[in-house]
Amino acid sequence: MKRTILLVTVILAAMMELVDSSIVNVALSHMSGNLGATVEDTSWVITSYAIANVIIIPITSFLTLKLGRRNYYIGSIIAFSIFSYLCGQADNIWMLIVFRFLQGIGGGALLSVSQAIVFELFPKDKQNVASALFGIGVFVGPTIGPTLGGYITEHYNWPWIFYINVPLGITAAFICLLLLQEPAHRAKAGRIDWWGILLLAVGISALQTVLERGEIDDWFDARYIVFLSVVAVLAIVLFIWWQLTTSQPVVNLRVLKSKNLSIAAVLTFISGIGLFSSVFLTPVFAQQLLGFTPTQTGLLLLPGACIAIAGLMVSATLLQRGISPLYMIATGVLLFITFSWLMSRMTLDSSSSDLSNALILRGLGLAIITVPLTTLAVSGLEPKDIPQGAALNNMMRQLGGSFGLAFVNTYLHIRNAQHRSDLISNINPNNPIAMERLSYYTKYFIGKGYTPAYAQSQGLKMIDNIVIKQSSQLSFSDSYLMVGIFFVSALVLLFFTSKRKDRKIKVILSDH
Repeated sequence: MKRTILLVTVILAAMMELVDSSIVNVALSHMSGNLGATVEDTSWVITSYAIANVIIIPITSFLTLKLGRRNYYIGSIIAFSIFSYLCGQADNIWMLIVFRFLQGIGGGALLSVSQAIVFELFPKDKQNVASALFGIGVFVGPTIGPTLGGYITEHYNWPWIFYINVPLGITAAFICLLLLQEPAHRAKAGRIDWWGILLLAVGISALQTVLERGEIDDWFDARYIVFLSVVAVLAIVLFIWWQLTTSQPVVNLRVLKSKNLSIAAVLTFISGIGLFSSVFLTPVFAQQLLGFTPTQTGLLLLPGACIAIAGLMVSATLLQRGISPLYMIATGVLLFITFSWLMSRMTLDSSSSDLSNALILRGLGLAIITVPLTTLAVSGLEPKDIPQGAALNNMMRQLGGSFGLAFVNTYLHIRNAQHRSDLISNINPNNPIAMERLSYYTKYFIGKGYTPAYAQSQGLKMIDNIVIKQSSQLSFSDSYLMVGIFFVSALVLLFFTSKRKDRKIKVILSDH
Protein backbone atom coordinates (compact mmCIF):
# COMPACT_ATOMS: atom_id res chain seq x y z
CA MET A 1 0.00 0.00 0.00
CA LYS A 2 2.81 2.40 0.90
CA ARG A 3 4.52 1.67 -2.40
CA THR A 4 1.31 2.44 -4.31
CA ILE A 5 0.81 5.74 -2.48
CA LEU A 6 4.41 6.79 -3.17
CA LEU A 7 4.13 5.69 -6.81
CA VAL A 8 0.99 7.75 -7.40
CA THR A 9 2.55 10.72 -5.60
CA VAL A 10 5.73 10.92 -7.65
CA ILE A 11 3.89 10.37 -10.96
CA LEU A 12 1.47 13.16 -10.08
CA ALA A 13 4.43 15.37 -9.11
CA ALA A 14 6.00 14.81 -12.54
CA MET A 15 2.65 15.42 -14.20
CA MET A 16 2.23 18.64 -12.21
CA GLU A 17 5.57 19.89 -13.52
CA LEU A 18 4.66 19.06 -17.12
CA VAL A 19 1.18 20.57 -16.81
CA ASP A 20 2.84 23.83 -15.81
CA SER A 21 4.91 23.80 -18.99
CA SER A 22 1.74 24.47 -21.03
CA ILE A 23 -0.99 25.59 -18.62
CA VAL A 24 -0.21 29.31 -19.00
CA ASN A 25 -0.43 29.30 -22.81
CA VAL A 26 -4.13 30.16 -22.90
CA ALA A 27 -3.93 32.72 -20.07
CA LEU A 28 -1.36 35.11 -21.55
CA SER A 29 -3.88 37.71 -22.69
CA HIS A 30 -5.53 37.72 -19.24
CA MET A 31 -2.14 38.12 -17.56
CA SER A 32 -1.08 40.96 -19.86
CA GLY A 33 -4.32 42.85 -19.25
CA ASN A 34 -4.20 42.35 -15.50
CA LEU A 35 -0.51 43.23 -15.11
CA GLY A 36 -0.46 46.07 -17.66
CA ALA A 37 2.08 44.34 -19.93
CA THR A 38 2.20 43.56 -23.62
CA VAL A 39 1.47 40.01 -24.78
CA GLU A 40 5.07 39.87 -26.08
CA ASP A 41 6.46 40.66 -22.62
CA THR A 42 4.02 38.23 -21.01
CA SER A 43 5.24 35.42 -23.25
CA TRP A 44 8.46 35.50 -21.18
CA VAL A 45 6.38 33.70 -18.54
CA ILE A 46 6.58 30.65 -20.82
CA THR A 47 10.17 31.26 -21.90
CA SER A 48 11.61 31.64 -18.39
CA TYR A 49 10.06 28.37 -17.20
CA ALA A 50 11.32 26.48 -20.24
CA ILE A 51 14.86 27.89 -19.80
CA ALA A 52 14.95 26.84 -16.13
CA ASN A 53 13.70 23.34 -16.96
CA VAL A 54 16.21 22.68 -19.71
CA ILE A 55 19.09 23.95 -17.55
CA ILE A 56 18.25 21.91 -14.47
CA ILE A 57 17.17 18.58 -16.02
CA PRO A 58 20.62 17.42 -17.25
CA ILE A 59 22.29 18.20 -13.90
CA THR A 60 19.68 16.54 -11.66
CA SER A 61 21.80 13.39 -11.52
CA PHE A 62 24.72 15.40 -10.11
CA LEU A 63 22.53 17.35 -7.67
CA THR A 64 20.95 14.13 -6.44
CA LEU A 65 24.36 12.74 -5.57
CA LYS A 66 25.55 15.99 -4.00
CA LEU A 67 22.50 16.76 -1.86
CA GLY A 68 20.97 13.33 -1.41
CA ARG A 69 18.02 12.21 -3.48
CA ARG A 70 15.46 12.51 -0.68
CA ASN A 71 16.58 16.00 0.37
CA TYR A 72 16.85 17.27 -3.19
CA TYR A 73 13.49 15.87 -4.28
CA ILE A 74 11.48 17.08 -1.29
CA GLY A 75 13.26 20.44 -1.39
CA SER A 76 12.40 20.78 -5.08
CA ILE A 77 8.71 20.04 -4.43
CA ILE A 78 8.65 22.66 -1.67
CA ALA A 79 10.44 25.22 -3.88
CA PHE A 80 8.05 24.50 -6.75
CA SER A 81 5.06 25.02 -4.46
CA ILE A 82 6.39 28.22 -2.87
CA PHE A 83 7.24 29.85 -6.18
CA SER A 84 3.91 28.72 -7.64
CA TYR A 85 2.20 30.69 -4.87
CA LEU A 86 4.47 33.69 -5.46
CA CYS A 87 3.68 33.57 -9.20
CA GLY A 88 0.01 34.02 -8.35
CA GLN A 89 0.89 36.88 -5.99
CA ALA A 90 3.05 38.77 -8.54
CA ASP A 91 1.82 42.32 -9.15
CA ASN A 92 3.99 43.11 -12.17
CA ILE A 93 5.15 41.13 -15.17
CA TRP A 94 8.87 41.03 -14.36
CA MET A 95 8.25 39.76 -10.83
CA LEU A 96 6.09 37.02 -12.36
CA ILE A 97 8.84 36.11 -14.83
CA VAL A 98 11.45 35.81 -12.05
CA PHE A 99 9.19 33.65 -9.88
CA ARG A 100 8.28 31.57 -12.91
CA PHE A 101 11.99 30.91 -13.60
CA LEU A 102 12.55 29.84 -9.99
CA GLN A 103 9.44 27.65 -10.19
CA GLY A 104 11.02 25.94 -13.21
CA ILE A 105 14.27 25.36 -11.29
CA GLY A 106 12.28 23.58 -8.58
CA GLY A 107 10.22 21.72 -11.15
CA GLY A 108 13.20 20.22 -12.99
CA ALA A 109 13.72 17.53 -10.35
CA LEU A 110 10.06 16.55 -10.47
CA LEU A 111 10.69 15.02 -13.89
CA SER A 112 14.03 13.21 -13.81
CA VAL A 113 14.10 12.24 -10.13
CA SER A 114 10.47 11.12 -10.25
CA GLN A 115 11.41 8.77 -13.07
CA ALA A 116 14.26 7.31 -11.02
CA ILE A 117 11.98 6.76 -8.01
CA VAL A 118 9.32 5.06 -10.15
CA PHE A 119 11.93 2.65 -11.52
CA GLU A 120 13.17 1.88 -8.00
CA LEU A 121 9.68 0.88 -6.88
CA PHE A 122 9.55 -1.99 -9.38
CA PRO A 123 11.65 -5.17 -9.58
CA LYS A 124 14.18 -5.44 -12.35
CA ASP A 125 11.96 -7.57 -14.56
CA LYS A 126 9.13 -5.02 -14.41
CA GLN A 127 11.07 -1.96 -15.55
CA ASN A 128 8.94 -1.59 -18.69
CA VAL A 129 5.83 -1.34 -16.52
CA ALA A 130 7.55 1.39 -14.52
CA SER A 131 8.41 3.21 -17.72
CA ALA A 132 4.79 2.96 -18.89
CA LEU A 133 3.43 4.35 -15.63
CA PHE A 134 5.86 7.24 -15.72
CA GLY A 135 4.97 7.77 -19.37
CA ILE A 136 1.38 8.51 -18.31
CA GLY A 137 2.59 11.67 -16.61
CA VAL A 138 4.91 12.59 -19.48
CA PHE A 139 2.13 12.27 -22.03
CA VAL A 140 -0.94 13.45 -20.16
CA GLY A 141 0.69 16.47 -18.48
CA PRO A 142 1.35 18.65 -21.55
CA THR A 143 -1.89 17.41 -23.16
CA ILE A 144 -4.25 18.58 -20.44
CA GLY A 145 -2.27 21.73 -19.58
CA PRO A 146 -3.88 24.15 -22.07
CA THR A 147 -7.38 22.78 -21.43
CA LEU A 148 -6.99 22.99 -17.66
CA GLY A 149 -5.54 26.48 -17.96
CA GLY A 150 -8.41 27.57 -20.19
CA TYR A 151 -11.03 26.19 -17.80
CA ILE A 152 -9.47 27.82 -14.72
CA THR A 153 -9.02 31.16 -16.50
CA GLU A 154 -12.55 31.03 -17.89
CA HIS A 155 -14.26 30.22 -14.58
CA TYR A 156 -11.91 31.74 -11.98
CA ASN A 157 -8.81 33.94 -12.56
CA TRP A 158 -5.31 33.37 -13.92
CA PRO A 159 -3.49 33.26 -10.51
CA TRP A 160 -5.37 30.03 -9.78
CA ILE A 161 -3.40 28.20 -12.47
CA PHE A 162 -0.48 28.62 -10.04
CA TYR A 163 -2.33 28.35 -6.72
CA ILE A 164 -3.62 24.89 -7.70
CA ASN A 165 -0.04 23.59 -7.31
CA VAL A 166 0.22 24.60 -3.65
CA PRO A 167 -2.05 22.00 -1.96
CA LEU A 168 -0.82 19.32 -4.38
CA GLY A 169 2.80 20.21 -3.65
CA ILE A 170 2.31 20.28 0.13
CA THR A 171 0.61 16.88 0.00
CA ALA A 172 3.35 15.40 -2.20
CA ALA A 173 6.13 16.77 0.03
CA PHE A 174 4.45 15.38 3.17
CA ILE A 175 3.98 11.91 1.65
CA CYS A 176 7.59 11.83 0.41
CA LEU A 177 8.81 12.97 3.83
CA LEU A 178 7.09 9.92 5.34
CA LEU A 179 7.69 7.28 2.67
CA LEU A 180 10.64 8.21 0.44
CA GLN A 181 14.00 6.67 1.30
CA GLU A 182 17.49 7.16 -0.01
CA PRO A 183 18.52 4.52 -2.58
CA ALA A 184 20.27 1.48 -1.16
CA HIS A 185 23.49 2.23 -3.03
CA ARG A 186 24.50 5.87 -3.29
CA ALA A 187 27.57 6.82 -5.29
CA LYS A 188 29.86 9.55 -4.01
CA ALA A 189 29.50 12.95 -5.64
CA GLY A 190 32.61 14.55 -7.07
CA ARG A 191 33.63 18.19 -6.93
CA ILE A 192 31.26 20.79 -8.31
CA ASP A 193 31.88 21.51 -11.99
CA TRP A 194 31.20 25.25 -11.84
CA TRP A 195 32.46 25.92 -15.38
CA GLY A 196 30.22 23.20 -16.77
CA ILE A 197 27.17 24.55 -14.94
CA LEU A 198 27.93 28.13 -16.09
CA LEU A 199 28.44 27.18 -19.75
CA LEU A 200 25.32 25.01 -19.73
CA ALA A 201 23.22 27.77 -18.16
CA VAL A 202 24.45 30.43 -20.60
CA GLY A 203 24.18 28.23 -23.69
CA ILE A 204 20.78 26.75 -22.96
CA SER A 205 19.35 30.09 -21.78
CA ALA A 206 20.47 31.79 -25.00
CA LEU A 207 19.23 28.93 -27.20
CA GLN A 208 15.88 28.71 -25.45
CA THR A 209 15.39 32.47 -25.69
CA VAL A 210 16.12 32.39 -29.43
CA LEU A 211 13.63 29.54 -29.94
CA GLU A 212 10.89 31.12 -27.85
CA ARG A 213 11.31 34.74 -28.95
CA GLY A 214 12.61 34.42 -32.51
CA GLU A 215 9.23 34.30 -34.26
CA ILE A 216 7.86 37.22 -32.19
CA ASP A 217 10.76 39.51 -33.12
CA ASP A 218 11.29 38.39 -36.76
CA TRP A 219 14.26 36.17 -35.99
CA PHE A 220 17.55 37.54 -37.26
CA ASP A 221 16.09 40.94 -38.02
CA ALA A 222 16.44 41.54 -34.27
CA ARG A 223 20.01 42.25 -33.12
CA TYR A 224 19.58 40.56 -29.77
CA ILE A 225 18.46 37.33 -31.51
CA VAL A 226 21.66 37.40 -33.61
CA PHE A 227 23.75 38.08 -30.50
CA LEU A 228 22.10 35.31 -28.47
CA SER A 229 22.44 32.86 -31.37
CA VAL A 230 26.20 33.45 -31.41
CA VAL A 231 26.35 33.16 -27.62
CA ALA A 232 24.35 29.91 -27.72
CA VAL A 233 26.63 28.30 -30.31
CA LEU A 234 29.86 29.34 -28.56
CA ALA A 235 28.67 28.39 -25.07
CA ILE A 236 27.29 25.00 -26.13
CA VAL A 237 30.43 24.13 -28.12
CA LEU A 238 32.61 25.11 -25.15
CA PHE A 239 30.33 23.17 -22.82
CA ILE A 240 30.65 20.01 -24.93
CA TRP A 241 34.45 20.40 -25.12
CA TRP A 242 34.73 20.98 -21.38
CA GLN A 243 32.50 18.03 -20.45
CA LEU A 244 34.56 15.71 -22.65
CA THR A 245 37.92 16.88 -21.23
CA THR A 246 37.29 17.48 -17.53
CA SER A 247 37.64 14.55 -15.14
CA GLN A 248 34.42 15.18 -13.21
CA PRO A 249 31.83 16.66 -15.60
CA VAL A 250 28.46 17.86 -14.34
CA VAL A 251 26.89 16.15 -17.38
CA ASN A 252 28.65 13.00 -18.53
CA LEU A 253 28.37 13.34 -22.31
CA ARG A 254 30.53 10.27 -22.77
CA VAL A 255 27.40 8.16 -22.39
CA LEU A 256 26.44 9.36 -25.89
CA LYS A 257 29.06 6.96 -27.22
CA SER A 258 26.21 4.48 -27.04
CA LYS A 259 24.74 4.50 -30.54
CA ASN A 260 21.34 3.51 -29.24
CA LEU A 261 21.26 6.36 -26.71
CA SER A 262 22.32 8.89 -29.35
CA ILE A 263 19.61 7.73 -31.77
CA ALA A 264 17.03 7.48 -28.98
CA ALA A 265 17.87 11.06 -27.96
CA VAL A 266 17.16 12.29 -31.51
CA LEU A 267 13.95 10.25 -31.64
CA THR A 268 12.92 11.66 -28.25
CA PHE A 269 13.62 15.14 -29.61
CA ILE A 270 11.29 14.39 -32.53
CA SER A 271 8.62 12.95 -30.22
CA GLY A 272 8.88 16.16 -28.18
CA ILE A 273 8.22 18.13 -31.37
CA GLY A 274 5.11 16.04 -32.01
CA LEU A 275 3.85 16.10 -28.43
CA PHE A 276 4.17 19.83 -27.76
CA SER A 277 3.42 21.16 -31.25
CA SER A 278 0.24 19.09 -31.58
CA VAL A 279 -0.85 20.24 -28.12
CA PHE A 280 -0.37 23.81 -29.33
CA LEU A 281 -1.87 23.49 -32.82
CA THR A 282 -4.99 21.47 -32.03
CA PRO A 283 -6.59 23.66 -29.32
CA VAL A 284 -5.84 26.82 -31.32
CA PHE A 285 -7.33 25.30 -34.48
CA ALA A 286 -10.41 24.04 -32.62
CA GLN A 287 -11.07 27.27 -30.71
CA GLN A 288 -10.08 30.00 -33.17
CA LEU A 289 -11.27 28.46 -36.44
CA LEU A 290 -13.99 26.00 -35.44
CA GLY A 291 -15.35 28.04 -32.54
CA PHE A 292 -15.00 25.42 -29.80
CA THR A 293 -14.90 26.48 -26.15
CA PRO A 294 -12.00 25.42 -23.86
CA THR A 295 -14.31 22.85 -22.27
CA GLN A 296 -15.29 21.41 -25.66
CA THR A 297 -11.63 21.31 -26.64
CA GLY A 298 -10.84 19.41 -23.47
CA LEU A 299 -13.49 16.84 -24.34
CA LEU A 300 -11.86 16.45 -27.76
CA LEU A 301 -8.54 15.59 -26.12
CA LEU A 302 -10.02 13.25 -23.50
CA PRO A 303 -10.57 10.08 -25.63
CA GLY A 304 -7.04 10.27 -27.02
CA ALA A 305 -5.59 10.69 -23.52
CA CYS A 306 -7.54 7.65 -22.26
CA ILE A 307 -6.43 5.54 -25.22
CA ALA A 308 -2.85 6.71 -24.59
CA ILE A 309 -2.91 5.41 -21.02
CA ALA A 310 -4.07 2.01 -22.28
CA GLY A 311 -1.44 2.13 -25.03
CA LEU A 312 1.34 2.76 -22.52
CA MET A 313 0.42 -0.32 -20.52
CA VAL A 314 0.01 -2.48 -23.64
CA SER A 315 3.40 -1.39 -24.96
CA ALA A 316 5.03 -2.28 -21.63
CA THR A 317 3.41 -5.73 -21.75
CA LEU A 318 4.60 -6.31 -25.32
CA LEU A 319 8.15 -5.36 -24.36
CA GLN A 320 8.00 -7.80 -21.45
CA ARG A 321 7.06 -10.51 -23.95
CA GLY A 322 10.12 -9.82 -26.06
CA ILE A 323 8.71 -7.63 -28.85
CA SER A 324 11.50 -5.46 -30.23
CA PRO A 325 11.20 -1.78 -29.21
CA LEU A 326 12.14 -0.86 -32.79
CA TYR A 327 8.96 -2.42 -34.18
CA MET A 328 6.87 -0.63 -31.60
CA ILE A 329 8.53 2.73 -32.21
CA ALA A 330 7.96 2.31 -35.95
CA THR A 331 4.27 1.50 -35.33
CA GLY A 332 3.85 4.57 -33.12
CA VAL A 333 5.59 6.80 -35.65
CA LEU A 334 3.30 5.55 -38.44
CA LEU A 335 0.23 6.25 -36.31
CA PHE A 336 1.41 9.81 -35.64
CA ILE A 337 2.13 10.33 -39.35
CA THR A 338 -1.45 9.19 -40.07
CA PHE A 339 -2.71 11.68 -37.45
CA SER A 340 -0.73 14.49 -39.10
CA TRP A 341 -2.14 13.61 -42.51
CA LEU A 342 -5.73 13.46 -41.21
CA MET A 343 -5.33 16.83 -39.45
CA SER A 344 -3.95 18.35 -42.65
CA ARG A 345 -7.23 17.34 -44.36
CA MET A 346 -9.42 19.14 -41.83
CA THR A 347 -11.58 21.99 -43.10
CA LEU A 348 -13.62 24.76 -41.52
CA ASP A 349 -16.59 22.37 -41.67
CA SER A 350 -14.87 19.54 -39.78
CA SER A 351 -16.80 18.11 -36.85
CA SER A 352 -15.70 17.33 -33.32
CA SER A 353 -15.77 13.60 -34.14
CA ASP A 354 -13.35 14.19 -37.05
CA LEU A 355 -10.86 15.80 -34.70
CA SER A 356 -11.45 13.33 -31.88
CA ASN A 357 -10.81 10.30 -34.14
CA ALA A 358 -7.54 11.82 -35.38
CA LEU A 359 -6.48 12.69 -31.82
CA ILE A 360 -7.01 9.07 -30.78
CA LEU A 361 -4.37 8.05 -33.33
CA ARG A 362 -2.08 10.78 -31.98
CA GLY A 363 -2.51 9.57 -28.42
CA LEU A 364 -1.98 5.93 -29.30
CA GLY A 365 1.03 6.70 -31.50
CA LEU A 366 2.89 8.80 -28.93
CA ALA A 367 2.02 6.33 -26.17
CA ILE A 368 3.43 3.39 -28.12
CA ILE A 369 6.63 5.37 -28.72
CA THR A 370 7.24 6.46 -25.10
CA VAL A 371 8.15 3.20 -23.32
CA PRO A 372 10.24 1.62 -26.12
CA LEU A 373 12.22 4.87 -26.47
CA THR A 374 13.20 4.69 -22.82
CA THR A 375 14.19 1.05 -23.26
CA LEU A 376 16.16 1.83 -26.41
CA ALA A 377 17.94 4.77 -24.75
CA VAL A 378 19.36 2.75 -21.85
CA SER A 379 19.75 -0.59 -23.65
CA GLY A 380 23.41 0.01 -24.47
CA LEU A 381 24.49 1.69 -21.21
CA GLU A 382 26.37 0.39 -18.21
CA PRO A 383 24.33 0.45 -14.99
CA LYS A 384 26.25 3.43 -13.58
CA ASP A 385 25.47 5.49 -16.70
CA ILE A 386 21.71 4.86 -16.83
CA PRO A 387 20.65 7.86 -14.68
CA GLN A 388 22.71 10.26 -16.79
CA GLY A 389 21.37 8.74 -20.00
CA ALA A 390 17.79 9.07 -18.77
CA ALA A 391 18.36 12.71 -17.79
CA LEU A 392 19.79 13.55 -21.20
CA ASN A 393 16.84 11.83 -22.84
CA ASN A 394 14.39 13.91 -20.78
CA MET A 395 16.25 17.08 -21.71
CA MET A 396 15.94 16.22 -25.40
CA ARG A 397 12.16 15.89 -25.04
CA GLN A 398 11.95 19.38 -23.54
CA LEU A 399 14.25 20.84 -26.19
CA GLY A 400 12.21 19.13 -28.90
CA GLY A 401 9.09 20.71 -27.46
CA SER A 402 10.67 24.17 -27.49
CA PHE A 403 11.92 23.71 -31.04
CA GLY A 404 8.54 22.37 -32.15
CA LEU A 405 6.65 25.34 -30.72
CA ALA A 406 9.10 27.82 -32.25
CA PHE A 407 8.96 26.02 -35.58
CA VAL A 408 5.17 25.79 -35.89
CA ASN A 409 4.74 29.40 -34.76
CA THR A 410 7.11 30.60 -37.46
CA TYR A 411 5.82 28.22 -40.11
CA LEU A 412 2.20 29.17 -39.41
CA HIS A 413 3.10 32.85 -39.83
CA ILE A 414 4.98 32.27 -43.09
CA ARG A 415 2.39 29.97 -44.67
CA ASN A 416 -0.51 32.17 -43.54
CA ALA A 417 1.03 35.17 -45.30
CA GLN A 418 1.66 33.12 -48.44
CA HIS A 419 -1.86 31.66 -48.56
CA ARG A 420 -3.41 35.05 -47.91
CA SER A 421 -1.43 36.55 -50.79
CA ASP A 422 -2.46 33.70 -53.10
CA LEU A 423 -6.15 33.95 -52.18
CA ILE A 424 -6.29 37.75 -52.46
CA SER A 425 -4.72 37.58 -55.92
CA ASN A 426 -7.85 35.69 -57.05
CA ILE A 427 -10.17 38.49 -55.97
CA ASN A 428 -10.22 40.60 -59.12
CA PRO A 429 -12.71 41.62 -61.83
CA ASN A 430 -11.59 38.70 -64.02
CA ASN A 431 -12.72 36.11 -61.48
CA PRO A 432 -16.49 35.56 -61.95
CA ILE A 433 -16.84 33.55 -58.71
CA ALA A 434 -15.29 36.35 -56.63
CA MET A 435 -17.39 39.00 -58.36
CA GLU A 436 -20.55 36.95 -57.85
CA ARG A 437 -19.79 36.62 -54.12
CA LEU A 438 -19.06 40.37 -53.83
CA SER A 439 -22.31 41.17 -55.65
CA TYR A 440 -24.24 38.91 -53.27
CA TYR A 441 -22.82 40.59 -50.15
CA THR A 442 -23.29 44.07 -51.64
CA LYS A 443 -26.98 43.38 -52.36
CA TYR A 444 -27.37 41.97 -48.86
CA PHE A 445 -26.12 45.17 -47.22
CA ILE A 446 -28.09 47.37 -49.61
CA GLY A 447 -31.15 45.43 -48.49
CA LYS A 448 -30.27 46.42 -44.93
CA GLY A 449 -30.54 50.11 -45.93
CA TYR A 450 -26.87 50.96 -46.57
CA THR A 451 -25.65 53.07 -49.51
CA PRO A 452 -24.23 51.12 -52.48
CA ALA A 453 -20.66 52.37 -51.80
CA TYR A 454 -20.77 51.42 -48.11
CA ALA A 455 -22.49 48.14 -48.93
CA GLN A 456 -19.69 47.25 -51.34
CA SER A 457 -17.01 48.09 -48.74
CA GLN A 458 -18.77 45.86 -46.23
CA GLY A 459 -18.98 43.13 -48.86
CA LEU A 460 -15.20 43.37 -49.35
CA LYS A 461 -14.73 43.07 -45.58
CA MET A 462 -16.86 39.92 -45.58
CA ILE A 463 -14.71 38.44 -48.33
CA ASP A 464 -11.56 39.46 -46.44
CA ASN A 465 -12.83 37.64 -43.34
CA ILE A 466 -13.34 34.53 -45.45
CA VAL A 467 -9.80 34.89 -46.82
CA ILE A 468 -8.40 35.23 -43.28
CA LYS A 469 -10.14 32.06 -42.14
CA GLN A 470 -9.25 30.04 -45.21
CA SER A 471 -5.60 31.14 -45.18
CA SER A 472 -5.41 30.25 -41.48
CA GLN A 473 -6.95 26.85 -42.12
CA LEU A 474 -4.52 26.14 -44.96
CA SER A 475 -1.54 27.22 -42.85
CA PHE A 476 -2.62 24.83 -40.08
CA SER A 477 -2.86 22.04 -42.66
CA ASP A 478 0.68 22.80 -43.84
CA SER A 479 1.98 22.83 -40.26
CA TYR A 480 0.51 19.42 -39.45
CA LEU A 481 2.11 18.03 -42.60
CA MET A 482 5.52 19.45 -41.66
CA VAL A 483 5.34 17.92 -38.18
CA GLY A 484 4.49 14.64 -39.89
CA ILE A 485 7.61 14.98 -42.05
CA PHE A 486 9.76 15.10 -38.90
CA PHE A 487 8.28 11.74 -37.95
CA VAL A 488 9.03 10.34 -41.40
CA SER A 489 12.70 11.14 -40.70
CA ALA A 490 12.37 9.18 -37.44
CA LEU A 491 11.58 6.04 -39.44
CA VAL A 492 14.86 6.43 -41.30
CA LEU A 493 16.83 6.73 -38.04
CA LEU A 494 15.52 3.39 -36.80
CA PHE A 495 17.62 1.61 -39.43
CA PHE A 496 20.79 2.88 -37.73
CA THR A 497 20.12 1.42 -34.28
CA SER A 498 22.21 -1.45 -33.02
CA LYS A 499 21.15 -4.71 -34.62
CA ARG A 500 22.08 -6.80 -31.62
CA LYS A 501 19.34 -7.94 -29.31
CA ASP A 502 18.38 -5.20 -26.89
CA ARG A 503 19.58 -5.77 -23.38
CA LYS A 504 17.10 -5.51 -20.59
CA ILE A 505 17.75 -2.84 -18.04
CA LYS A 506 19.92 -4.60 -15.51
CA VAL A 507 19.68 -2.27 -12.58
CA ILE A 508 17.31 0.16 -11.02
CA LEU A 509 17.81 3.73 -12.14
CA SER A 510 17.85 5.30 -8.75
CA ASP A 511 20.53 2.98 -7.37
CA HIS A 512 23.02 5.39 -8.87
